[in-house]
Amino acid sequence: MADLRNLSTLEVLNLGGNYITGDIPPSIGSLASLKALSFAGNAFGNGLTGSLPEALSLSWPTENPPWTPLFQLKVLYLSNCRLNQPTGSIPTFLLSQYDLRTVDLSHNGMAEKFPSWLFQNNTNLDFVNLKNNSLTGQFLLHPHSRNLNMSQLDISMNEIQAELPDYIGSVLPNLRHLNMSANMLQGSIPSSVGDMKMLEVLDLSNNNFSGEIPEKLVVGCVSLELLKLSNNSLHGPLLPRMSNLTWLFLLHLDNNHFTGELPRGLLNIIDLEVVDVSNNLITGEIPNWLGDIPGLYSLVLSNNSFKGHIPHSFRNLQDLGFLDLSHNRFSGFIPSWVNLTSLKYLHLQGNDFTGPLPRNLSRSTSLLILDVSDNKLSGEIPLWISSLSSLRVLLLKKNNLNGSIPFEICLLKNISVLDLSFNKFVGPIPSCLYQIPFGSRRLIDHTFAPNLFEQVLYLSPVDYYHYESEIGFYGDEKGIFLSIYVREAIEFMSKSRFESYKGDILSYISGIDLSHNELSGDIPNELGYLSNVHTLNLSHNNLGGSIPTTFSGLKQIESLDLSFNKLSGKIPPDLTQLNFLSAFSVAHNNLSGSIPYGKGQSETFDENSYTGNPLLCGPPLQTSCTRSRESPSRSIHPRFHISKCGYNNFISYITRFINKYTNVIII
Repeated sequence: MADLRNLSTLEVLNLGGNYITGDIPPSIGSLASLKALSFAGNAFGNGLTGSLPEALSLSWPTENPPWTPLFQLKVLYLSNCRLNQPTGSIPTFLLSQYDLRTVDLSHNGMAEKFPSWLFQNNTNLDFVNLKNNSLTGQFLLHPHSRNLNMSQLDISMNEIQAELPDYIGSVLPNLRHLNMSANMLQGSIPSSVGDMKMLEVLDLSNNNFSGEIPEKLVVGCVSLELLKLSNNSLHGPLLPRMSNLTWLFLLHLDNNHFTGELPRGLLNIIDLEVVDVSNNLITGEIPNWLGDIPGLYSLVLSNNSFKGHIPHSFRNLQDLGFLDLSHNRFSGFIPSWVNLTSLKYLHLQGNDFTGPLPRNLSRSTSLLILDVSDNKLSGEIPLWISSLSSLRVLLLKKNNLNGSIPFEICLLKNISVLDLSFNKFVGPIPSCLYQIPFGSRRLIDHTFAPNLFEQVLYLSPVDYYHYESEIGFYGDEKGIFLSIYVREAIEFMSKSRFESYKGDILSYISGIDLSHNELSGDIPNELGYLSNVHTLNLSHNNLGGSIPTTFSGLKQIESLDLSFNKLSGKIPPDLTQLNFLSAFSVAHNNLSGSIPYGKGQSETFDENSYTGNPLLCGPPLQTSCTRSRESPSRSIHPRFHISKCGYNNFISYITRFINKYTNVIII
């Protein structure tokens, strides 16, 4: 970078959003007139941390040697600059700055105690972003100070500990965006947060907070639009009775210890779009009034103790895109009125639903994931299943479904995961399954990315300090944008264990699980044409015939389970060409001959992959193929087998015959 010492009257230096490499020159400190400085977004480009190696990133060793600048900055953007690595010390030149308004030191790996002095020295601070560092210690503010300008504070993704000061609300009364998530904060949420009348965003998730939600918070924060308290140890009712959060858009209270029933106060939040109270201890039935919240887009009530039926009022939720009622105690039929045309994700697994799949579900043509596994559903797979043309994942496992697998399944051309395991299906495997492009590249997209549900909400923009000059400096000017999303997740058996797949990875997995049914007949040769499928499980059925030689075409297969069937013949030697195969089992069949071994992935499979086939031989089994070939020759004609007793009688007979024959010749 060029020497800047001659630019003595320079007031604004903005080199952000480039791909500048190397060290920032210390000559910057001689720019006595400098008021605004930005190197943000150079180290990794577009603010994406970790996307480029350190050698290609921008760094600023501000302490080697230490220096004191001549300038007094008002705006400082130094995100993604690897400040003072490897020690990660906070730049000491900031100690001499007393008029800062906007400071962004995020994504720098700073590893010191939280810089309380930054707030004490700069009483006009408006915007502070210290996100994603390794700051430790306690978040402390002077109890008698009062910063009326601070509007946005983000100290998330650090290692800040202990309790928040009780007086935080009186020191920072005009905050609009407060993010302290992903730290080690503990104790109760200070009730003084309720003094922040202008607060729009409050994120205290992923900490160790305990106690109840302060009533003062839900009464005083009248401007709150996002409340995220996920992954803490909070208890008591979900919301205090005297709630006044009428402008709330997003409510995330998941993964805590909340008890009781859903509070009726939710009905007063007319613009509520996202509710996630999963993984708590909530009981009772879903109240009928929940269906009267008109704009509800995502409702996640999973892993609680809800019981009863899905209320009829849910038919009113015409904007509902994500519904997760899994792992509760719901019972009865799945309502026939479930025909929400906007619904994309429906999770009802892990309940006690009975009866058939309701026909009206066929109208939910936007469905991408249908998971009704682990219930008590009965009947056959309905023929209208083919109308769910957008379906990517169909999970029907662990029910009492019966009949044959219908041809209509093969009309789901976008399916990537199909799980029909642990049911009572009979008949042959449909050969038409090969027509579904499981794992095809055309299905790999961002359908399941975390921002799938993104709906940008423009809140009141942060008033970044605008340095007045002829050219103007407007900092980042992003305002506050929030993304509404729910990270989609499914469970699917792969490599002999249940795996949980979340977010964008769902676009890359593919599999068929037909195990634990009563399917019969030969395995269709056409299944070998599924060149992109990752998992194929046909175990625990009554399948016969041989293993199709076409299975050598399963080029992307990682897990293949054909165990516990009635397969016969040899194992096709070309299966050793499946380079990605890491889990393989043909155990407990009637296979025979030598095991293809010693090439590719075959060397990684132990005897458990082949056990229960008496006529198989060769490694990794202990049975030698040489002995196994000799043994049958001695028993091909069992009538020639002579016992010891029979042998003696035989010799006696031969002796008598020879003696008699000899006497005849002599005569």
